[in-house]
Amino acid sequence: MLMLTFSPAWAEDTAIAHNSSSEPKVAVASSGVLESSQLSAQLLQLVMGLLLVIGLIFLLAWIVRRVQQSLPVKGSQRAISLLATQALGPRDRLLLVQVGKEQILLGLTPGTIVPLHVLQEPVEVTGTEPHVPSAFAQRLTKVLKNSAKDPQ
Repeated sequence: MLMLTFSPAWAEDTAIAHNSSSEPKVAVASSGVLESSQLSAQLLQLVMGLLLVIGLIFLLAWIVRRVQQSLPVKGSQRAISLLATQALGPRDRLLLVQVGKEQILLGLTPGTIVPLHVLQEPVEVTGTEPHVPSAFAQRLTKVLKNSAKDPQ
């Protein structure tokens, strides 16, 4: 009996739904598909951009580390100074350190620093090879000087 009393109201709702054109419902459904495809395209673009930025950060960190390792060591007037360095492998190095008047040869690995030898006679470290900048470095310096002289 309860069903009979509610059935006319239900019939009216379905009649209204069927009488109204079904095209807007199809348009809503197709627009929902378009919106979801646009959403997935935007999400893919966001993820790809994020991966690109993260990759760029790691690339720049690697480049900075390589450039710092290749820079010549300059003497300093401090109590402890690094006189020379020699790469033994990708992560292992020998360091010649001056502490006061004493020179110490150190072995440097990713996990440890080991004193290898304390030199009885200090070694004279001179720059036997003058640092010659590469062609790219010379050209970059020239361009930077020209841009500094000619502000536009």
